[in-house]
Amino acid sequence: MAIKPLSDRIVVKTLEAEAKSKGGIVLPDTAKEKPQEGKVVAVGKGKYSDNGQIQALEIKVGDRVLYGKYSGTEISTNEGEDLLIMREDDVFAVVEK
Repeated sequence: MAIKPLSDRIVVKTLEAEAKSKGGIVLPDTAKEKPQEGKVVAVGKGKYSDNGQIQALEIKVGDRVLYGKYSGTEISTNEGEDLLIMREDDVFAVVEK
C-alpha cells in the first residue's frame, strides 16, 4: 500500500523500542515505552502560506526524527507495517548522523 500524505503531513515508520533497560534487564512488551523516534517514509507537498504560495517542508524522506510520545495517528498497512501520520509541526528535531 502506497501512502501519499497531503499538505504538511509526513508518514513516519517508528523505530523499535529497546528490549533491554540500561541496567541490562530484559523488558517484556507491556513494559516497553512507546518509541519517540522514527524514519520518514513519505512527505506531503507543503503548507499553503497566507499569500497562497506552497511552503515546502523542511523534513525529507529518509530523515530520522524525534516526535512527541502521543503525536500523530497510528495506522497499519495491509503488509502489517505500523506507521504514524503526523504534521510537520509535531516533529521536535531531526537526528543528524
